[in-house]
Amino acid sequence: MTSNWLDECDKQCRFFIEQEDIIDIAHDIQHIERVVKTAKQLAREEQAILAVVVPAAWLHDCFSVPKNHPDRAKASLISADKAVRFLSNISYPAQYYEGIHHAICAHSFSANILPETLEAKIVQDADRLDALGAIGIARCMQVSGALGRCLYSLEDPFCEQRLPNDSEFTIDHFFNKLFNITATLNTKTAVKEGVLRERRMREFLYQLSQEV
Repeated sequence: MTSNWLDECDKQCRFFIEQEDIIDIAHDIQHIERVVKTAKQLAREEQAILAVVVPAAWLHDCFSVPKNHPDRAKASLISADKAVRFLSNISYPAQYYEGIHHAICAHSFSANILPETLEAKIVQDADRLDALGAIGIARCMQVSGALGRCLYSLEDPFCEQRLPNDSEFTIDHFFNKLFNITATLNTKTAVKEGVLRERRMREFLYQLSQEV
């Protein structure tokens, strides 16, 4: 591969994604750009193969369905197949296809596939970190608004006396899923960042509790 392969990969993959009809607001081009940025940082820290990590990060959501769609669990496999077809069409080196395909399949919560390579772990970590911190709060509000969920329960806003129900209340998603993400991160670099981002989310809920 040439010395400028990373820039060319970014260019080709970005163009491909921009042509796609991404209908899930939580997994739009802005989300993808952030995941790519984080994945590159993690890959360099953890000494992973960038030639696998970068295209996998760009293409991990190249097939999109809404968050509440019944085929949600199949989306990562469809994305992986679609990604390899695209990479083949642009003559990307074939020796990386298997690693890229697995990394895309394994990134998804819904698919519940264990990442078996460092590169797959990094793509999964980068995607999950985007659900934490300030951007995680913003995405949670954005998706919940689109799905018509209430912000919180009037009787028990912070799930102190009840089980969280994030199909009805936005804040419940913090307790049902978001505060469990850091424990699922694979790499030391991602865990360190996850702890910081989770702390910011807990500070947000504390401030919210003072206001409501």
